[in-house]
Amino acid sequence: MLWWVLVAALIWVAILALPWRPWDTREQIAARQTDAARPELSRITALVPARNEAASIPDTLRRLGAQGPLARIVLIDDESDDGTGDLARGLPLGNLTVLNGEQPPAGWSGKLWALHQGLAQVNTEFVLLLDADIALEPGIVATLAAKLVDEQRDLVSVMATLSMQTGWEKLLIPAFIYFFKMLYPFALSNSDNRFVAAAAGGCILLRTERLRGIGGFEALRGALIDDCTLARAIKHAGGRIWLGLSRDVRAARPYESLGAIWNMVARTAYTQLRYSMTLLALCTCLLLLVFVVPVLGLFADSGRVRLLAVVALASMIASYLPVLRYYGRHRLWGLCLPLAASMYVAMTWTSALRYLCGERSRWKNRVYDR
Repeated sequence: MLWWVLVAALIWVAILALPWRPWDTREQIAARQTDAARPELSRITALVPARNEAASIPDTLRRLGAQGPLARIVLIDDESDDGTGDLARGLPLGNLTVLNGEQPPAGWSGKLWALHQGLAQVNTEFVLLLDADIALEPGIVATLAAKLVDEQRDLVSVMATLSMQTGWEKLLIPAFIYFFKMLYPFALSNSDNRFVAAAAGGCILLRTERLRGIGGFEALRGALIDDCTLARAIKHAGGRIWLGLSRDVRAARPYESLGAIWNMVARTAYTQLRYSMTLLALCTCLLLLVFVVPVLGLFADSGRVRLLAVVALASMIASYLPVLRYYGRHRLWGLCLPLAASMYVAMTWTSALRYLCGERSRWKNRVYDR
């Protein structure tokens, strides 16, 4: 036990000392009033793919329209059966076009096929990709455009603030963002490092020419983690990207039960591991080592083991506190990080088992087979 706890403690101390600080929240953006008059707004077409989003689409489109004089808003109604398209058409937005999306061809994910259809309507310099459940605060699109232009980026994306109201959300959603940041360190993704590239698909602003230069959405058509795949393609083509957090970009969809969060994670968790049982086993062992072993070390007979366990746990919680502070969660939630990590391991195994049973992914009543 001594050596296992020692290794865990050394890993956590090393994580805190990493120069790119994957646990930090310094990569963030908020709407600035000074950006409201930016000329780029009139050079942006917004694409909003929507499948059965009647509950959120009116608010999403109203907030998008209130951002300023966007050239065009294109909603692609992806075979909804809840009146999503009709609700959108009834809104008083003069620059809104609603397309009736077609069924995805074999090999395409539904979202990417919807975006592919929408891209045919784009003739502006910039394109905004916005999920149908995203609520934008006033001015945030202009601020994103300013960042894209002033810093000469090709893609700027924002990890939306997710719902954190229920007990399960408070336990698991901040941890979800924390683990995403650890897996894709924002500082490395935003640098010229070609080996790390990430984006958050809820809100992406990019240059249309760069998107078409990589082959458009057809180049990504089979991707389930389409946001990171897009960022990787842009970066490998020589583009510059930026990913950050924002409280001015919010996801309206709540996760009202543990099952909802479980399915959200299990939908792509095994995809992250490239459908490799070897990587799954290694990932499981690593997570158990760094999150569970220190907890077990607290109950060891040896004082040295207990001391090392305290060092490991203190370093672990210290790495989680910036995320908790950013989202206004109490620091005592940091004590629950080992539990959250263990549950995410179980979700990943659920994803793997579904894949082995023939189901690659399931979303919005669509099943993608292996």
